[in-house]
Amino acid sequence: MAGGGGSDKIDYVFKVVLIGDSAVGKSQILARFARDEFSLDSKATIGVEFQTRTLVIQHKSVKAQIWDTAGQERYRAVTSAYYRGAVGALLVYDITKRQSFDHIPRWLEELRSHADRNIVIMLVGNKTDLEDQRSITTEDAREFAQKENLFFLETSALEATNIENAFQTVLTEIFNIVNKKSLTSDPQSNNTAPTLPGKKIIIPGPAQEIPKSKTCCTTS
Repeated sequence: MAGGGGSDKIDYVFKVVLIGDSAVGKSQILARFARDEFSLDSKATIGVEFQTRTLVIQHKSVKAQIWDTAGQERYRAVTSAYYRGAVGALLVYDITKRQSFDHIPRWLEELRSHADRNIVIMLVGNKTDLEDQRSITTEDAREFAQKENLFFLETSALEATNIENAFQTVLTEIFNIVNKKSLTSDPQSNNTAPTLPGKKIIIPGPAQEIPKSKTCCTTS
């Protein structure tokens, strides 16, 4: 998608956070998306870091403000301020490191306890270029994503596989939800959750009833 010039009017700014264990490739995913760069000798990220990239979605200029955890996850000290205002999240694990996938439920719980309940979340299995070292199957990850009502993709920051697709999917979904909200923001309406025909909507948090109904009441 086209990047916007500096003087262009920005219609939306969406904050998206990258979370997951240290060394799963979060900074590399960010560098690939924001600057189309990859460094083989990437150092652990220290300090708060975010980068921006402007895209055009449905003829609107959208600035994506992508935040990296800045290495805080090594100390289990990712602060609530990091999540504040986030409308999207990439939950990243390394397909070659079982532990990084086993920690995903903890990251998801933390994300949902601090972020907006309508946040759009994508589970990302990074480092598909190391297929011969894979320890988490695509099927296991997809099953977890479906259970938790998350989007899911496998990526390679090294080979630039699915990085663009991952961010485009999340940002487009946020865009659709925001626009649907603006169309249905009737103060008399009790139904504040956006519903888009034919779209998979992610509305995580305490109010989410979709997974429960999925498991208990399936008629197909």
